[in-house]
Amino acid sequence: MNELSTVQVQQVCQAVRQAGQQAEQLSRHQFQVSQKGPDDFVTSVDQALDRQLSAQFATWFPEDGIVTEENPQSTQAFHAGYSRLWVIDPIDGTDDFIQGKPAYAVMIGLLQNYRPVAGWVYAPVEDQMYFGGPGWGLFQALKGEIPQELIPKEPAQPSDNFCPILIGYKDQLRYGDIICQAIPEAQFDTLGSFGLKVLEVIQGRAGLYLYLNGRVKLWDTAGPLALAQAAGLTCCDLDGQPIGFTPDAIAPDTLTHNQPILVGWPRYVELLQPRLAAVIVPVES
Repeated sequence: MNELSTVQVQQVCQAVRQAGQQAEQLSRHQFQVSQKGPDDFVTSVDQALDRQLSAQFATWFPEDGIVTEENPQSTQAFHAGYSRLWVIDPIDGTDDFIQGKPAYAVMIGLLQNYRPVAGWVYAPVEDQMYFGGPGWGLFQALKGEIPQELIPKEPAQPSDNFCPILIGYKDQLRYGDIICQAIPEAQFDTLGSFGLKVLEVIQGRAGLYLYLNGRVKLWDTAGPLALAQAAGLTCCDLDGQPIGFTPDAIAPDTLTHNQPILVGWPRYVELLQPRLAAVIVPVES
């Protein structure tokens, strides 16, 4: 996998779970909400956990770069030539967190030479941890117990009456009708966090996840796509090109992906990607 020791993996798991449990506790009390941009909100909980996790990772990994969602200055680390870069999303699915819904997560990704090599996704409401990476494996731990291997589960092949697809609410509003014209058998579902949607595919509750609205950023994808690759999923754009994490594939200031994103089981991607590419003009980031 990479050079992380067992102790370091345990430290990361503990830090992510601690942050998630704090988020869950703080969600029951009043917190501040502010707007970063159009339909882009942040809470005082996001900001506090961002500072906490940043400090912990800077202590544990002083030679590595750190990029976090709520520290705009940290984006400079992406361009600083670090061979290893930690990417931190203190709350993925902030809208759900604000609305008191359960589908939010704390996420960590590790890039090595601009490739996702490890990821952590923690669902606080379920107290469920998922982590792993390519060449390492996939693991899950419920309520802080000893991690167990997570076995990916491939869903049944798409057919005339079965084709489960995860898609964000905004993407479904924009593209739902045209996708249904191209793929009449499509059955849509959604939930908040990008990472939790990827895990739905890994666990066989959907065959494909589409993200098309041009707003997904490095901290949304690094951890979940490391898990997806470890599960044997295909991570590509509408043209079938692999999702890139190099500077030419990422907007320099916002760290937004330049590509639309498909994450799915290979057979689903093979069958559906050409049909989607023929009808969808994605939003540019």
